[in-house]
Amino acid sequence: MYTLGINAAFHDPSACIVKDGQLLAAAEEERFTHIKHGKRPIPFTAYELPFHAIDYCLRIAGIHLNEVDYIAYSFDPYKLLGPHLHDNSIPLPLHPTGAGAKEGYAEWDALFLSFIVNAPGQLADGWPHHLQARFAGAGGAPEKWHFVDHHIAHAASAFLPSPFESAAIMTIDGRGEQATTSYYLGNGNEMELLGAVNMPHSLGLLYEEVTGYLGFLPSSDEYKVMALASYGHPIHLDAFLDIITPGAGGDYRIEPHDLEALFGPARKRDGPLTQHHFDIAHSLQKALEETVLRLVEWLHQRTGEANLCLAGGVALNCVLNAAIRDKGPFSRIWVQPAAGDAGTALGAALWVDTQHRDPAQRSFQMEHAYWGPAFDDEEIERFLKWTKVPYRRLKDIAGETAAILAEDKVIGWYQGRMEFGPRALGSRSILASPINPAMQTRLNEIKDREDFRPVAPVVLEEEAEEWFENAGCSPFMLFVHNVQPGKSDCIPAVRHVDGTARIQTVRRDQHEHYYNLLQEFKKLTGVPVLVNTSFNTRGEPIVCTPRDAIECFWTSPFDALIINSFILEKNASPDLGGDPNL
Repeated sequence: MYTLGINAAFHDPSACIVKDGQLLAAAEEERFTHIKHGKRPIPFTAYELPFHAIDYCLRIAGIHLNEVDYIAYSFDPYKLLGPHLHDNSIPLPLHPTGAGAKEGYAEWDALFLSFIVNAPGQLADGWPHHLQARFAGAGGAPEKWHFVDHHIAHAASAFLPSPFESAAIMTIDGRGEQATTSYYLGNGNEMELLGAVNMPHSLGLLYEEVTGYLGFLPSSDEYKVMALASYGHPIHLDAFLDIITPGAGGDYRIEPHDLEALFGPARKRDGPLTQHHFDIAHSLQKALEETVLRLVEWLHQRTGEANLCLAGGVALNCVLNAAIRDKGPFSRIWVQPAAGDAGTALGAALWVDTQHRDPAQRSFQMEHAYWGPAFDDEEIERFLKWTKVPYRRLKDIAGETAAILAEDKVIGWYQGRMEFGPRALGSRSILASPINPAMQTRLNEIKDREDFRPVAPVVLEEEAEEWFENAGCSPFMLFVHNVQPGKSDCIPAVRHVDGTARIQTVRRDQHEHYYNLLQEFKKLTGVPVLVNTSFNTRGEPIVCTPRDAIECFWTSPFDALIINSFILEKNASPDLGGDPNL
C-alpha cells in the first residue's frame, strides 16, 4: 500500500512516499525549484503543490500517480468552511487580497481555502509539462484523498517514527487550522487529543512577530533570533511575560500588545544590531522557555509518561529543546528532523497509512534524515565531463579529504542521499576544521551570513560525551550542549558565545562516508569533531543536484568540492579535467 504525503498549506512545501508503513523518500520542494521555503512573491502560486518533490517520491517508489492508494494532505480546509462544508469547490474571488473575510471562512482568506479544497484537481492536471510522465491521466481521484488536521500531521510526524511505543506529544507552531499548541497521548498507532490552545493565542506567531520587529524575515529567520539571544540579557523578560498569560492546565493567552510602544521603533532590515536588540531577543527566548517548561510540566502530570515527542516549527528551537531536556520532567525527548511544516507531509502520510493498513503495526523508526535524491558516480562524472571543469577521482575519500581539512581548508561535501529537513547533516554540507578560532568568521563571510551566527559541530557518537556535556545520540542537530570545559580551547570555532554548541552525532550505520571522514580527521589532529554548516549561500536552499553543488562551489570562496568519489579544487591544474584515471 502506497501513501503519498503532501504539505503545501503555509510554507516549506514537501512530499513523501510511504509503503506499508515504511518511508521510502521525502524532500522539500525548495531543493528542486530554488525558491527558499517555497515562498513565491505571487499570491496565486503561494499554495502550489510540490510537483517536483512528488515526482521525485514517485520515481523512488517506481510508480505512477495512478498507483498511489492514498494521498494525505496536511491541512483540513473543511474544518473552516462553515456553510460551505459540503461544497466540492469554492469560486476564487477576483481580488482575493482585498476581499477580506467571508462568512463561514473565519479569518481565512478565501483564496487560501479554495486552493486547498481544489488540490485534488491541481494534482490531476496542474503539473509542469516536463513532469507529465508520472502524473498524466491520473484524474482527480477524490476517493483517495485525505485532508489531515495540521496538528495531527505534526503530532504523527513526531510520534509514529519515534523510538517510543508510548509518549506524550506536544505540537507548537504558528498556527494550524485553529490550533497553535496541542497535546496528545500516543500509544502504539493511536494518538488521543488531550487539549489545545487556539488562535489568536500563539507562541509561534509571537516569536515570528518579534523576528520581524528585529528586522529579519518572519516564518524564516527565527533561528537567527535564537542565535542573537545569546548576546543579550533578560531585561525585558517581564514585558514578555506580561504578554503571555498562563491559564489552567496547558492553556495560555497572548495579550494584545504593541512592540514599538514597548521597545521603540523596529529595526530596519540590514540595519545595525545593538545591545537593545540582543536584549529583546534574549528576553523573548527566556519567556518562551519559561512558558513551555510550564506547559510540559502540566503535560507530564496529565499523562504520567516518561517520553516526550515534540513537533511544530517551535520544536526547531534547539535552545528551547535543551531547556526542556535539562529542566523538564521527561526522561527522554525525541524531535523529528523536519519538525517544521515540511515534516507534516510525513506525519499526514504515516497517519493515513495507520488508518488504512491492516494490520497497522509500527515497523518504521527514523534513525537518520537521508531521504532525498542521490546521484551515483557515473551520473556525476558524466556531468563533470560535460561542464569541462577540472576534477580527479579520489582513491581514499575519507583520508584525502581529512588531510585537506587538517590544512585549514574549507570544502563542500556532497555524498549520498540529501537530507530531509532544514539541517545539513553530512550529505550536503560545508565542512571545516573547528581548531582555528577564526573559522566561524571565515565561514560566515564565505556564506555571506551575519557575523553573530554560530556554526555547528558534528562529532563521532561514541566520543560525543567526552567533548560535550551530557551528550548522547543526537543525529538531527536539534539540541545544544555545553562544550566540555577541558575541550573549549581545542574546538573554539564551534563554541558559541554562551559556551554551547548545537551538536550532531554520527554513527557508521547512519552515514558511512561521513563517519569515516571524522575518524580520519581524528587520526590526523586528535579531534573527532568537524564544523558542519549547510551547503548553500545566502538566500538559496541547500544544494540538491550535482549542478547545484558545482555552481555553488565555483561562485563561492571555499577551497575544494568532494562530490561522491571526485574532487574539484580551485587551484587544480587544467590538465586534470575529464580524466577519471587521475
